[in-house]
Amino acid sequence: MNPFTEKVVAIISGIPAGRVMSYGQVAACAGNPRGARQVVRVLHSMSAKHQLPWHRVINAQGGISTPTDREEKGNRQQELLESEGVQFNENGKIDLSIYRWFPEIAEEEWQ
Repeated sequence: MNPFTEKVVAIISGIPAGRVMSYGQVAACAGNPRGARQVVRVLHSMSAKHQLPWHRVINAQGGISTPTDREEKGNRQQELLESEGVQFNENGKIDLSIYRWFPEIAEEEWQ
């Protein structure tokens, strides 16, 4: 595993229940602010092996990013988040001002 991937795995592993991070936020914390797609690849290829809480990573708008042909996975992600107390609004979005998690950085950096 390269250093960026190791950091991504560590960051995602550390997201507590009931909190979320965006793909871009994970990438930035791991040292590559433009690496959101790399985070997606790490989640896709390593979630099972490293028992990552994949469901706690969402898009920057507070939504679930699931292709329409894989809607069942998106429904599962929402179910898992709701079981942890995360609430979705009427538009299917999560209020990031409430549920976003900031790992070991100043919150001001994400404003």
